Amino acid sequence: METQKPSAIVPPMTSTYTVKINNYGWDQSDKFVKIYITLKGVQNISADNLQVHFSERSFELLVNDLNGKNHTMTVNNLLKPISPEGSTKKVKTDTVLIMCRKKSEQKWEFLTQVEKQTKEKEKPPLDTDGDPSAGLMNVLKKIYDEGDDEMKRTLNKAWGESREKQMKGDQEF
Repeated sequence: METQKPSAIVPPMTSTYTVKINNYGWDQSDKFVKIYITLKGVQNISADNLQVHFSERSFELLVNDLNGKNHTMTVNNLLKPISPEGSTKKVKTDTVLIMCRKKSEQKWEFLTQVEKQTKEKEKPPLDTDGDPSAGLMNVLKKIYDEGDDEMKRTLNKAWGESREKQMKGDQEF
């Protein structure tokens, strides 16, 4: 009679993968910059499965094993320095609230340096020497060039009506 050797016990494979969080909202008070991240069911996981690491100019959120996935969010190059030891996290229903303690009580126009640089590039340069209407025309041209078909139709219609009024006005004198 043959005895069978027990086969090796293999734990079931976990197919957990990591999802990068891109959607969030943010707000601020005098002392904190608050980042709101919506994660369905996050209040049901163990507190050990949710970690936030803060540095003076960044934070990293890691949520392990939520609905079979890991979730991560890293924000580098915060606009201004924060106090890592004064920063915290709160878990609410379907939401993680990250509270970054500001080092100085200044208003932040943007969350990150990159966001600030991107928005500043989008602003048309102010031409203080030239014709004021030329500056307006540059802004309208930029809107037209970057707009969708509906925006272009709207601007064309407004421009056409404006020209029509000018022509009628010239004939009355």
